[in-house]
Order: sequence, then structure tokens, then C-alpha cells
Amino acid sequence: MRVYELLDSPRLIVTNEEHHFAEHHPSHIELSALNERDLVIAQNLVRKGLYTISKDSTTIIRQGHEINKKSTLS
Repeated sequence: MRVYELLDSPRLIVTNEEHHFAEHHPSHIELSALNERDLVIAQNLVRKGLYTISKDSTTIIRQGHEINKKSTLS
């Protein structure tokens, strides 16, 4: 594998649970609508850069990343 192949399209590695969360929730999610486990998953996805927190800290917003369905999920 060449370096440009690695840098050409970086992949976001997510767990099966994170993948399911991202696939089944809209791009804007009110934090008050999430249960305790989903809040933990949302925190992880914010750390990974898939979502960002709104300025008023009540909503998370999906970024331009896409979850690759063909990628290996942890």
C-alpha cells in the first residue's frame, strides 16, 4: 500500500453500536431525547469528529463524514 492511498480517503473507525446509532438517528439530535447509553455513544462520536455540539450545547450535529458500510467495524 502506498502513502497516497492511505491519505487519499481517511476512514473513520466506529464500533457496531456507533454505526447503528449514526444510521438510525437524524443529522440533528436533541441531547434531551437520548437515553443514558445513547449519550455515551454520542460523546464518543463527538470525540471521533462524526458529530459536533451546537453552540447552545443542546444538540449534536452530524458532520460531513460518512460511515463506510463496507469498512471493518470494531
